[in-house]
Amino acid sequence: MRQILHNMNPSMKFLAVTVSMLVLAFFFNPWTPLLFFLSVIALQLLFSRINWKLWLLFMLPFFFGAFGYLWTTLVFGADTGGPILWSYGPIEITEQNWAHAWSLSLRVLAFSSLSLLFALTTDPVRFIQSLMQQWKLSPKLAYSLMVSYQFLPVLKAELEQIQQAHRLRGAEIDKHWWNRLLAMRRLFIPLLAGAVRKAERAAFAMEARGFTGEPRTAFYEQLTITRMDYVLTALFGIVLALCCSIEFLDF
Repeated sequence: MRQILHNMNPSMKFLAVTVSMLVLAFFFNPWTPLLFFLSVIALQLLFSRINWKLWLLFMLPFFFGAFGYLWTTLVFGADTGGPILWSYGPIEITEQNWAHAWSLSLRVLAFSSLSLLFALTTDPVRFIQSLMQQWKLSPKLAYSLMVSYQFLPVLKAELEQIQQAHRLRGAEIDKHWWNRLLAMRRLFIPLLAGAVRKAERAAFAMEARGFTGEPRTAFYEQLTITRMDYVLTALFGIVLALCCSIEFLDF
């Protein structure tokens, strides 16, 4: 039960997430994104096994961004008229400004939580494979993305090795940030050279194994769309419809 979202077909999950974001963009009341944000959290609690500490760490910048939207819209938003809720000096907060500010800030939380749901419950390799098998993505583009993703941890480890080598050779760390920024070229130039060599070796290896970029007729792991994928997609649609129906209720 707690692995359902992890096992969902990535293409169907991506479709559900994308459609949800597009539909939410047309609703400007604060209740719709708030309810959808809470619904996404409930779906993750029921159907996933994500690391909540990691989730909170990733969500922290979006919480600050949502607060920034709230504050700037209240203070610097256009005068939309309507009854004034409260005022402080030249700042006047109207009812429409208040609702609009909360709508923007809660929309940030809804979009970011939905994106994290997809990112934390989806294996990138299975996602690329699903795009090739279900959406007929070009193998040239798909394998290029896959190889680039596999390079990220390698480049991170190589950057750490270069930094450690500089420390062993007595490279001093300047206290001024602009000098440290200029000194970064000593790290990035060898890192870029190593990345070019790795990319060239990867291209030769793919060519030696017969990769031509033509559409494939068979895959090592065959991904299919199951009944559970349709059920989960329908669940996303039902949650979205219920949250959006708040727009037509009178509070």
